Formats: sequence, structure tokens, C-alpha cells
Amino acid sequence: MGVFFFGMGFSSLAAARALHETIDPGLPIAGTRRSEEGIEALADSPYRLHVFDGLRAGTTLQPDLVAARRVVLSIPPGEAGDPVLALHRADLDRAQALDWLCYYSTVGVYGDFGGAWIDERAPTLPINARSAMRVRVEQHWRAYAEERGIPLLILRLAGIYGPGRSSFDKLREGTARRIVKPGQVFNRIHVDDIGRVTALAARARLSGTFNLSDDAPAPPQDLVAHAAMLMGVTVPPDIAFESAEMTPMARSFYNDNKRVSNAAIKAALGIELLYPDYRAGLDAIARVPA
Repeated sequence: MGVFFFGMGFSSLAAARALHETIDPGLPIAGTRRSEEGIEALADSPYRLHVFDGLRAGTTLQPDLVAARRVVLSIPPGEAGDPVLALHRADLDRAQALDWLCYYSTVGVYGDFGGAWIDERAPTLPINARSAMRVRVEQHWRAYAEERGIPLLILRLAGIYGPGRSSFDKLREGTARRIVKPGQVFNRIHVDDIGRVTALAARARLSGTFNLSDDAPAPPQDLVAHAAMLMGVTVPPDIAFESAEMTPMARSFYNDNKRVSNAAIKAALGIELLYPDYRAGLDAIARVPA
């Protein structure tokens, strides 16, 4: 069961590790990075890596892609849509052994629900161009999978964190801020849960559209406070959202307020999350040697 990852980044690397740990340590895994420098950074990995920057077709990836049985898509769309469909659809068409696709999307496709709980039955009401494009690309992949008669899993991911990408890192860098907008909550998902769910879903050839988020959405300032407590450093002061200096993109995230249920994916795979809330996730990261 060869697996090919378009976009061998933070989440895909966790999924590749989980595939080797839970299915077969000798499983052939290949994927793409944006540049030769990105490939060199993973020189010690067991994966076959190819350059694909999303702007032009990769020149070396075709043999591994054509031989793959499972393909995971972790490259965000550009202004013109999905770069894989635009530049490598013909190669996917040639992958005759292909029997499962997985697309990493985002819970941002739902838009704002005023802090209410939602699940996969909620309408997609994106509030920015990025999320609107995600909705369109999801549908493009559904159409492709239907045309091929292949199961497609769409995982709508919450905010991703994990070792090397968490509130601890921002506190060490001096960039952590506790921006407070009353009533605002976000879901998150630990990268190891993304990896585990992807591996289990690949083994089961799970299809459908599922949210992958934690059990306990929380205000963003609470993560910074908890991480500071674990580090034994001073908790940064509160900053009112209205007066906070933020980029337009960062500010746009606060227009999206909802609590996202993960019940469907847990039921489909018969699991609970490794890290059901930010406390469990940050506590685990704190135990990993820096």
C-alpha cells in the first residue's frame, strides 16, 4: 500500500510517522516539498521526496504518484484553485491502483456561528476568500473521486498545534499575546491526532466529510496562560481585541466563532483523541525535551 503525500509538511509528516507505526514500518511513502532546501531538511527521513511548489508541475514525482494506492492532499489552494488538480490530474488518472484519497480542509469553511456548537450538517458559510476557495476545492475533489469511483475522505481540521508549533514557542520567542475578545472560542487539534486519524482512516479506506477538532473549544488567551504556567514564566497581560495591533489576516480569524463537534470521526473510527483538549496537548509537549 504505497502512500503519496502532496505537501509533506507538519501534518503530513505526523501522518507518515503514524502509518509506519500503526500499519507497516516498511510501507513505501513518498511526497512533495516546496523546494530542494525543504527536501534537504528531511534528508534522514525514510521518505522519497520530490519538489513541487504548486506553481509548476513536479518533474520527478510521476513514478511514485502513479504507483500509489493512497494519496493524501495537504496543499492549500491558490487563487486559481487546487494546484494538484491543475498540474497533476493526468498523473493521478494514470494511478490505476489508487483506491483512497484524503483531503485536508479546514473548519473555516463553516464561517461564524456566534459560538454555537456545530457538526458536519452545518452549512458552509465562509467569511473570507480563503475559506470560500476551500469549499470549492472540496467539491472539485468530490467530483474527481466520484468520477474515478474512489473513496474520498475530507478532514476539516481545526487550528493545528504540536511540538515546535505551540504557545511555548511563542513565549520563548517573546511573541505570545493574550488577545481577549469576550465570548470568543476556537477549536484546536494536536498534530499527533491528525497523524493517527489519517493512518487509521487510510487503513479503513474511510470516506465522507468529517471534522477533526478537539473536545473542548476554548478562548485563545487561555492557552497562553496555561503554557506560561507550565514554563514557570510570567503570564502576558490581557490585550483587548479592539485595540490589539494585528494583521488583517490575523484579525479575520476572530470573525469566526464556533464550537466544532468531533463526534462523527470518533464514532467512525471507534476512538477517542490522544489529546482531547489543549491542556492535555500542552502538558504532553512540555514533557518532550526541548
